Amino acid sequence: MPQKKKVVITGMDIISSLGLNIDTNWENLLNGKSGAKKIVSFDPSHCTTQFGAQLPDGFEEYAEKNISRRLKKKMTRVTKMSYLCSKQAIESSRISFDDYDKTRCAVIFGIVSNNYSAIEKEKNNDYKIIKAMSNAPSAWISLEYGLEGPSYSVATACASSAYAIGAGYDLIADNKSDVVVVGGADSHIEPEKIDSFNKLYALSVRNESPETASRPFTKTRDGFVMGEGAGCMVLESEESALKRGAKIYAVVSGYATTSEAFNIVAPKKDGVGMAKTMELAIQNSGVSKHDFDYINAHGTSTYFNDKYETMAIKNVFGKRSSELLVSSSKSMHGHTIGAAGAIEGIITAMTIHSGIVTPTINYIDPDPELDLNYVPNNSVKKNIHVALSNSFGFGGHNASIVFTHI
Repeated sequence: MPQKKKVVITGMDIISSLGLNIDTNWENLLNGKSGAKKIVSFDPSHCTTQFGAQLPDGFEEYAEKNISRRLKKKMTRVTKMSYLCSKQAIESSRISFDDYDKTRCAVIFGIVSNNYSAIEKEKNNDYKIIKAMSNAPSAWISLEYGLEGPSYSVATACASSAYAIGAGYDLIADNKSDVVVVGGADSHIEPEKIDSFNKLYALSVRNESPETASRPFTKTRDGFVMGEGAGCMVLESEESALKRGAKIYAVVSGYATTSEAFNIVAPKKDGVGMAKTMELAIQNSGVSKHDFDYINAHGTSTYFNDKYETMAIKNVFGKRSSELLVSSSKSMHGHTIGAAGAIEGIITAMTIHSGIVTPTINYIDPDPELDLNYVPNNSVKKNIHVALSNSFGFGGHNASIVFTHI
């Protein structure tokens, strides 16, 4: 059986409520800044939840400057985020696709919805079909660079872009592609989506204090904060990266995806499905449990997710779980749904690359049932050699990805 190729990350970018590029995002993450604020893209007064983690006010101006008018009028907000984030990630990787066989260069994005919503239609209702296509983000990126390998979107709820990373990993590890642009984008900050999540009692209703509303693993958590954003990685074989002298941020060493086949919105009791996914990811990576230092938790700030994810970590790592650092970046950038796996995977890779662990902010009222080291409120300097990033979505779609130091 042919040996699998080593898969490395050579470019990354994030667009979120914390900034329009990875450097600004990273600085704000390390400083424990919240991106949540009152919704300004529409009048939220009729909504039970009236806040979210929206992109900075300058996003549309930024898009105006960096996307041609011809393309921009055919794109939704989600597609624009995907396109811009990918271009920045590719630029940071310093890759020239002209040096590659473009039939071996792929694009895979996690997209729950391309967000062709009422708000979008009010702005411009032209090019309806193109705007509504869930495959539009991956298609536009492929077109921009002339990439002729696989190009598609994955929709597995909050685990969508984690699935995309796993699919990209497989293409390279199995020597079917040399380079894969992977990521995800989403924007659910719109009236119908906020109302719908409120009816599921999934969102925080802490309208008087948006910045402190996302408080994973605390006793007073009351739901997640809706976020929006995009994350993108450039994956390539180590052989390819070394040949061109590329900077390597981290290694994707393995992953697992599972279906709980249990409930359309609720996880299996006691985190059984979550634990199984982590176990499989660790097995597939070939890394010992004793080597793990950090877990970027799904950490939604909902009652059952935080409880069951904690239980799952304990079941998988046993006594070692107390030695692990576990944090939820959703406490700062909110829950970005389809973009969550990519954004949080990038944060995990940056944690390994920088030796700094981002905190779980608003950790002011610990839940006595949840007793792991959640990196409360302040970032921590520590060399991280092996880390896990978790993404668990509605529909029972679970994903865990193992990242390691080069």
